[in-house]
Amino acid sequence: MDRRRCIILVGMPGAGKSTVGVLLAKQLARPFVDIDLLIQARDGRRLQAILDADGPEAFTRCEEQTVLDLPLTNQVVATGGSVVYSEKAMTRLAAAGPVVYLRIDLASLQRRLTDLKTRGIVMGRNTSLAELYAERRVLYERWATATVDCAGLNHQETVDAVVRALQHPG
Repeated sequence: MDRRRCIILVGMPGAGKSTVGVLLAKQLARPFVDIDLLIQARDGRRLQAILDADGPEAFTRCEEQTVLDLPLTNQVVATGGSVVYSEKAMTRLAAAGPVVYLRIDLASLQRRLTDLKTRGIVMGRNTSLAELYAERRVLYERWATATVDCAGLNHQETVDAVVRALQHPG
């Protein structure tokens, strides 16, 4: 793996991007960046508070700008689940290194996401998790350099699968 390139993790909220990202960065001796944490630090509010007060459009603009402003060298980057709505942000991330889609099946996702209304997820008021999943899955697959099926894997097994996918793309 090219040490100058980033490793970009994308996927649904609850897929494990942040946890896997920390472990992957530690294993590969790279810095770790969590876009959601950068947004919260920049704005001084939790993601859900930003969504509630400013709305999804403002949130996705903030997310896009956070990605565009981020120096991208050698990090493991855990993106927010909605970053795939921004062509500009995804083009920049894809240019910085491989994009790894942490794929999880809908049933596993439903078990993991018990805090759907407070987690800070960009979704329409009347949109179901199944609809959001179907909408985003297409976008994640579009941008993915590699896909790791993480349902049934613990965090370390997912990290190991990511490393294998990066060593043997395709």
